Amino acid sequence: MLTLLGTVVLFSCTDDDDFSTSAALRLTFSEDSVAFDTVFSQVPTATKTFWVYNRSGHGIRCSNIRLEKGNQTGYRVNVDGSYLGASEGFLVNDIEVRNKDSIRVFVELTSPVNNRVEPTLLEDNLVFHLESGTEQKVNLNAWTWDAEQYRDMRIERDSTITSSRPIIIYGGITVAEGATLTIGAGTTLYFHENAGIDVYGRLVIWGEADNNVVLRGDRIDNMFDYLPYDRVSGQWQGIRIHEPSYENAIYYADIHSTYDGIVCDSSDVSKMKLYLYNSVVHNCQGYGLKSTHSVVDVVNCQLTNALYDCMAVFGGVARVMNCTIAQFYPYDANRGAALRFGNSPEHPLYNFNCYNSLVTGYADDVVMSEADTTTNYAFFFDHCILRTPAVNDTVNIKDVIWENPKDTVGTGEKHFRLIDIDLIKYDFRLDSVSIAIGKAVPNPDLPFDRLGVRRDDEPDIGCYEYVKE
Repeated sequence: MLTLLGTVVLFSCTDDDDFSTSAALRLTFSEDSVAFDTVFSQVPTATKTFWVYNRSGHGIRCSNIRLEKGNQTGYRVNVDGSYLGASEGFLVNDIEVRNKDSIRVFVELTSPVNNRVEPTLLEDNLVFHLESGTEQKVNLNAWTWDAEQYRDMRIERDSTITSSRPIIIYGGITVAEGATLTIGAGTTLYFHENAGIDVYGRLVIWGEADNNVVLRGDRIDNMFDYLPYDRVSGQWQGIRIHEPSYENAIYYADIHSTYDGIVCDSSDVSKMKLYLYNSVVHNCQGYGLKSTHSVVDVVNCQLTNALYDCMAVFGGVARVMNCTIAQFYPYDANRGAALRFGNSPEHPLYNFNCYNSLVTGYADDVVMSEADTTTNYAFFFDHCILRTPAVNDTVNIKDVIWENPKDTVGTGEKHFRLIDIDLIKYDFRLDSVSIAIGKAVPNPDLPFDRLGVRRDDEPDIGCYEYVKE
């Protein structure tokens, strides 16, 4: 029996339990560095991970694994279930990695304020000190950006938000009745997932042609290597203009990756609800622009990619001029229309006029009209391209090009410079082959203020760049 027991013990000592202190042995890492790209200071990041492999042929012991700069950089590390915290001196001792085995490392960052306007590189090294005396390092790096942070903002009196630094909004912004919130040129607001703007007073977004206002979500990391969260819809709640709110004006704004982009609640149609000029509303998990029994003026805008409709007008009054309304929403094949307009007994459509606008998308029919013959229903299209079956109507339709889905040259996605559904990247400027080139009528109905002048004598259908007056 003693001889047999000795044999069992002898063969249980495999190579996996053979630990060596040879300086020639090395660990192997799944990543040479852990990069967080750009992060906001004082805001915790998502967790990144990497693997540590032992392929040396012998077991390797780490005397310690430590953060080279201790607690100076804000990186937090967990190694194989052991946290490198302050009580441990930001290191962990005596970690074994058996031959042909691995351990997993988790890294997070909450960076300190760097007191600079521009992003600043923040680095540290995770140092693996082997029992042999050898040191191996994995670099941790991020560009950190100081941001202003606001929670549950309530605007009770006329106020202005203007900043060259990013502004993170938690809980949302509420503009009370009687108050006006102005957002100045060059300002970027980063909204947390449940945050948006609720307007009971008045909202003025006052961007400039070369200095837009940007409203977006606050995730600046990636969902996947190829997909930033900024290209994912539904990152924040968008803008809702409630019933008592009038004379809202949005100039030169980029509003994207929302749930609903802009929603205008039912209101008094003797008053202007919204001026939307020279702006982009893109990639919405609900509506792009939804107007219910309101008066809206939409000029030289891009309304693109929404799960529901890119633009929906239910009653009221709307003018659409020199706009691109395109439905190529990538996340759900059951997407809505590019343009929908209609009425009901509660919401008569007094006037819907559309000039020089391009309405297209994936489907054969992306223009939906919903009429109740018992109440007002007035519409007019002039010099537009519409991806919908042709209608013989000389009263309400003038010089419209009916886009044929079977024509793949210069129509549908071929209108535009880039439609990349794999990388979720879009450039809705007209491509040179688009049939919209040179098909618009100049100045069919002059816009209101701050719209600038055309660059050419033969304008294109769809939105285009204006130059300053």
